[in-house]
Amino acid sequence: MNAVSRLLVWLLALALIVLPVAGVVQGWWGGTYWPLRTLRVEGSLQRVDRAQLRATVLPLARRGFFAVDLAAIQHAVGKVAWVERADVRKQWPDILEVRIREYRPFAHWGQGSVLSERGHVFPAGALQLPAGMPLLDGPIARVPEVVKLYNEARDQLANAGGVRSVVLDRRGSWTITLKDGTDLVLGRNDPEQRLARFAALLPQLQVDPRRKLARADLRYTNGFALTWVKAEPPAAVAAPAPAGRAALPSPIPTSLPNSDTST
Repeated sequence: MNAVSRLLVWLLALALIVLPVAGVVQGWWGGTYWPLRTLRVEGSLQRVDRAQLRATVLPLARRGFFAVDLAAIQHAVGKVAWVERADVRKQWPDILEVRIREYRPFAHWGQGSVLSERGHVFPAGALQLPAGMPLLDGPIARVPEVVKLYNEARDQLANAGGVRSVVLDRRGSWTITLKDGTDLVLGRNDPEQRLARFAALLPQLQVDPRRKLARADLRYTNGFALTWVKAEPPAAVAAPAPAGRAALPSPIPTSLPNSDTST
């Protein structure tokens, strides 16, 4: 075999190797001869929209078994609402498998967001959330602190009706709101100690059903500033009108009693 023949054989062998590889890289060869025919989704999905998930995956899976970009699919699926984690793999000869871990909601976070059980804040979207979730809010960097104080308040105030919200404002001041609407102002310093000190006293303040606590300022060293809900004035009843005369209109109170505040 002369040199020209050997060169032709070598070029033919090289073409048989390079062209299929190039075709796979471009996607047309893999998509035509080894298409992905089955999309398998695994995971307990309650809020992830399966139709949206399918619409996200299918355009990226058309390149076929060998050319499909699993990392691109995983990244795209991770942006679907309520997806916390996505793992993507392929199985010979034509299966694309997507494993989903869905966010599990723990609390409302601020306006329009949700805090997951793993401590991630994500958009709530338009889905209906479980009833009874508390409202938490604060800087994202301080999520662990907000959750910690909420858990402590939930345990210590369980007998007082429970906790509706825990908020850490921009100034670093803490406020806890009970389910009955009572606000507990803890301030910026030692919120755990102030909460524990007041939680021991709160049941005594709730004994009298005629008095309802509206606000408790716990920022004092040796006491608390308490504000009570203003009592509704008794409704005035008009005396019976003499026969033949129209009843006089009920008197309208000209002032309301002041709130009772103690420390």
